Amino acid sequence: MTIRIDKKIVDYQVQDKEKEDLKAAAKKEGGREKADIIRMHEKLERPEGMECLEGATYKIRTPLDDHALYVTINDIILNQGTEHEQRRPFEIFINSKNMDHFQWIVALTRVMSAVFRKGGDVVFLAEELQAVFDPKGGYFKPGGRFVPSIVADIGAVVENHLKRIGMIEPDELSEQQQLILEQKRAEAEAREQQQAEAEGLPLAAPGSTTTPTDAGQGAEASYPASATLCHKCYTKAMVLLDGCQTCLACGYSKCG
Repeated sequence: MTIRIDKKIVDYQVQDKEKEDLKAAAKKEGGREKADIIRMHEKLERPEGMECLEGATYKIRTPLDDHALYVTINDIILNQGTEHEQRRPFEIFINSKNMDHFQWIVALTRVMSAVFRKGGDVVFLAEELQAVFDPKGGYFKPGGRFVPSIVADIGAVVENHLKRIGMIEPDELSEQQQLILEQKRAEAEAREQQQAEAEGLPLAAPGSTTTPTDAGQGAEASYPASATLCHKCYTKAMVLLDGCQTCLACGYSKCG
């Protein structure tokens, strides 16, 4: 059959049926066809037929306000059902009854949602937010953790969420490290009790300083009343043990 070409030829490609068959066979694994890898980008929209996305809502209470902040982060699942399945943050919403924060909260959530949809490494968002300091001073959360600002508190929530979906490796202590810290904590509490007995002060019950932490931590902590602020994890958990300042929360020690 003769085909008439009316336009100028600017490029050409030789079709190889054998190579095409090999590519088609390579796409199949375990009896199912592998989907093309989809990555996050700004034009990515919600999957058709899915009006809702999976996510989580975190509650933030601060001593600066009577009303709590509710941070909702929704995720999108890329390459679902394949070996390349990933869960990535898609959008963020922050709600509060306090209208004083309305303007900057709307701006912050829109910018963060745009960065989420842009794709790539979004971990820097949590780091940058937690580095924001309030010129009026920060505050301590239940459990003794120091937060430099409300924005930093939001950054801690974002970091916790990224850990939950696997974008950040959780920096958990090993069982041996936890055991050592528990022993050091018991030693510090016993030493304080001995000092209180010597000075004739009322004794505090062991673990009486236990208080629940904020939504970003989701755990409980108990530290001696004489503990000072750790400059690594910003928790009031530094005690003097064996002549060395040691943090009972993260295990940091000035002696190495």
